[in-house]
Amino acid sequence: MTESVAPPPGTVLCKPDALDDPGAKGFTFGHGADRFDMFLVRKDGAVHAYLNECPHAHARLDNWPDKFLTLDETRIVCGVHAALFEIESGLCTSGPCTGRRLTPVAVEVIDGEVRIAASQPATNRP
Repeated sequence: MTESVAPPPGTVLCKPDALDDPGAKGFTFGHGADRFDMFLVRKDGAVHAYLNECPHAHARLDNWPDKFLTLDETRIVCGVHAALFEIESGLCTSGPCTGRRLTPVAVEVIDGEVRIAASQPATNRP
């Protein structure tokens, strides 16, 4: 996947209660070289966001729309290589990218809506 730019700060993604707890939902902005794929995961009331890209082969994590979690909904799973990631940190705990992390996307909840935050974390690409 090429380097892409997050949507502008303040972009509304959804209301937190639009996500099951636990639950996940993907979002795509733009197209072609400017395409930005991300997803949200809600767990224990907290919302976490990551690029929709496995750090192993840079493939999308979801083989089916919005299917980012294991069957027991305790971890994020790569649909291509079955790598497993912690929801809270994005750390890969099993699979070909063990020890690496998903790339976080900064989001915040303002006025009951999940939005893209003003400051984005640095990427962890090699």
